[in-house]
Amino acid sequence: MKRHQVGGADLGKDRGAEAKRMAAAILEVLAGARTPTEAATALSLSVPRYYQLEAQALRGLLEACEPKPRGRVRSVETEVKTLSKENQRLLRELTRHQALARAAQRAVGLAPPAPVVTKVGKKPRKRRVARALSVAERLKQETIPTAGTPTTSPSSEAV
Repeated sequence: MKRHQVGGADLGKDRGAEAKRMAAAILEVLAGARTPTEAATALSLSVPRYYQLEAQALRGLLEACEPKPRGRVRSVETEVKTLSKENQRLLRELTRHQALARAAQRAVGLAPPAPVVTKVGKKPRKRRVARALSVAERLKQETIPTAGTPTTSPSSEAV
């Protein structure tokens, strides 16, 4: 387990120089030692961009202050490993039960079930309907009037 120094002696050792400069400027503004305009000028940023960085830093601070869950945190990798092991165990159990069922069938004198025939090869292709026929069918369905709706023809609209 990684131990942290009291007082932040190792604070920022794994961060870049630019990140340290930004953090120092934001802390100086929050402490009242600088104005946001001065900090933005020192960082070569616009004032709105400075405020964006400040808000992002404060969100990070709040997130870091959230209580951490107790105990071991399960990661996706460990979950995958656990499920894979369980899957293998269940497959072995299935094979064992199948063997026991076959032995019981032989002991009773039942004939073994017929093997499942799997089709090998390509599936037969579905016969295509000519596009013109499918469009014509759609047009026929659109021209059939539905009950209760008046139909208008192009000749009656021109009058």
